[in-house]
Amino acid sequence: MFTFSSIKQYHQFLSTSTNGCTQAVQHYLAKIEENKHLNAYLEVFAEEALSKAAQLDADRAAGKPLRKLHGVICAIKDVICYKGHKVGASSKILEGFTSIYNATVVEKLLQEGAIIIGRNNCDEFAMGSSNENSAYGAVKNALDESRVPGGSSGGSAVAVQAGLCMFSLGSDTGGSVRQPADFCGIIGIKPTYGRISRYGLIAYASSFDQIGIFSTDIQDTALVLEVIAGADDFDSTVSVKPVPSYSQEVAEPNKKYRFAYFKEVLEHEGLDKEIATNIKGYIAKLQEEGHTVEPVDFSLLPYVVPTYYILTTAEASSNLSRFDGVKFGYRADLKPSDDLTTMYKKTRSEGFGKEVQRRILLGTFVLSSGYFDAYFTKAQQVRKLLCDKTSEVFSSYDAILCPTVPTTAFKIGEKSNDPIEMYLADIFTVFSNLVGVPSISIPLFKHSNGMPFGLQLMSNHFEETMMLNISKGLLERK
Repeated sequence: MFTFSSIKQYHQFLSTSTNGCTQAVQHYLAKIEENKHLNAYLEVFAEEALSKAAQLDADRAAGKPLRKLHGVICAIKDVICYKGHKVGASSKILEGFTSIYNATVVEKLLQEGAIIIGRNNCDEFAMGSSNENSAYGAVKNALDESRVPGGSSGGSAVAVQAGLCMFSLGSDTGGSVRQPADFCGIIGIKPTYGRISRYGLIAYASSFDQIGIFSTDIQDTALVLEVIAGADDFDSTVSVKPVPSYSQEVAEPNKKYRFAYFKEVLEHEGLDKEIATNIKGYIAKLQEEGHTVEPVDFSLLPYVVPTYYILTTAEASSNLSRFDGVKFGYRADLKPSDDLTTMYKKTRSEGFGKEVQRRILLGTFVLSSGYFDAYFTKAQQVRKLLCDKTSEVFSSYDAILCPTVPTTAFKIGEKSNDPIEMYLADIFTVFSNLVGVPSISIPLFKHSNGMPFGLQLMSNHFEETMMLNISKGLLERK
């Protein structure tokens, strides 16, 4: 019987199997069919995946060397372009649209022999914290199907959580990889802004968006990051810094680290008491083991969520203006008397869901002439203060410890009628997007309600290697 625990273990299996890639694809296709009620996949590329697997099996038989992701089965969030395949941001307004090019991350996956088995459901245009905003229905948490998997990359998270692929890609604008990873009890990493090309990623908020990785193994996370990171002529915001050999540099951890934590976070009234108690106890254990773990004042905490939502909705208002029914995607039925403005209004009103409409309207408001300075400019000033605070912290510490989210996975429908409460659920994740530092959620704890929750680590810009090493050590001592 086929089993998967890590890419290394899988490649060892392939070394003794003549049709191992085909076996793996068949296994995952069966699992996807068995769990289709979870609604994690919008489309499965079954025939294509089997064909690619057969070719890779033939390559091995011919003595060709294994590439880094040879035969590794993965899935991509429905905001990442894959040439010749549909991509729709889980929105009616892009229903039926087929990508005409590959995202850079897709190109890099394919070059290293990965098999993309399907595209995952998500909150529409990556806007949401529960995966209830998809035009194609909510995704269910495989550990408790009455609960959400988190968002916006909920389908990508559940695909890994339920064993429907080996790893998956999501996007993280304010926690959309780390929060569902926390809710689903898996690993979710958001690298430094600019570490991975955004070319081929449907934009939500361009100065915040970053492609991230879901997996169940730190070494796998490091290897995938190594493959998809790096410079790209198609993205002017991507870093040209050399990409470390992350998979080689994640070693046996033996160093004592200096950790900071924001005391205002652990004392926040919205933080579940049991989560707070567990993390405080964990901090004490780290101190006993010889690590330095110290509180740092963070008086800007109340401004983090408002700043995030002012800036991201402003960018969304601009980015989503291109979806108007003119050249591609959904167009509303029109009367002969309807003019261009009416066509825009009808198409966007019918094509966008309520949450996307809400954020576009909010973003348009904060960019309007009478309110631009009062909201957008002020939010940019607060963002600069947050960046300064981050630099100050990392001048003295290796990493920041933090809860990933204030609660465990909540019930489907529990917060859908209260957008403010839903937005506040992002309070601990949006910080790293505002300042651009890498962050990761690692599954360390289990709540008395039976659901998992994780610990979030943040490190300085482009310090993914250290962050991965710390994470490996914490998971091994779990």
